[in-house]
Amino acid sequence: MLKQRVLTALAIGPASLILLFTLGGGWYATFVGVLIAACGWEWSNLAGAESTSERALSAVSLVALMALAWSSGIATHVWPLWFALAGWLACLYWVIRYPRRSEQWGSRAARYVMGLWVLLPCWVALVLLRESPLWLLYVLFVVWGSDIAAYFAGRAFGRRKLAPRVSPGKSWAGVYGALAATLVLALIMALWQGFGVGQTLWLMIISAVVTGASVLGDLTESMLKRFRGIKDSGNLLPGHGGLLDRVDSLTAAIPIFALLAPWVS
Repeated sequence: MLKQRVLTALAIGPASLILLFTLGGGWYATFVGVLIAACGWEWSNLAGAESTSERALSAVSLVALMALAWSSGIATHVWPLWFALAGWLACLYWVIRYPRRSEQWGSRAARYVMGLWVLLPCWVALVLLRESPLWLLYVLFVVWGSDIAAYFAGRAFGRRKLAPRVSPGKSWAGVYGALAATLVLALIMALWQGFGVGQTLWLMIISAVVTGASVLGDLTESMLKRFRGIKDSGNLLPGHGGLLDRVDSLTAAIPIFALLAPWVS
């Protein structure tokens, strides 16, 4: 299993990063759109789809919405990111209250609507951030770096659980470790770019908020999987489970960062 995970990561990770930072315009939007559509296929499983046709319809519908957003120019506007912010605040409430209040989102229709604010704004944010490749790279490093730091801090000091009813493996120590790593990355970025004190403080605050959002993205998917009684969102990545299992943190972090990043300027 470990060998399979490593081979999958080596095969997909570098190629995806190269495409993210070499494609532009419609080709870039199409590439990230394909990734989001694949996540849409898996989200339908979280929503309760039982048939392949329903899952395919979910992915195709998401593609149609992205195509409409691109052709109409919506993909270059920030208002979908405010939609995402409102949705993620609702998710925060539901994660804290789980399993109470699950009747508010537990229907299949409600979970499909939830998928709209999880996936579509993430695609819009990726399109917007392509205009600033350095910020795109930065938010990826923040999410990945904080995730690694959370893992090691949690293993070393994780006694007080973060959300035991949703994800028993996560701890407050992991969150603190993630925040510490994030603040170091923000400071390095600020020094590299020659930011003033005010810009540096804003970057550190925004990065901390984004790290919290990434934790929420992970917990939200864990909540849905627990509600459905499944271990993985899918099996698109051999040895890794589903694609959504690997990018759940990014679905929350990237829209929030794209919304807040202009405040640093």
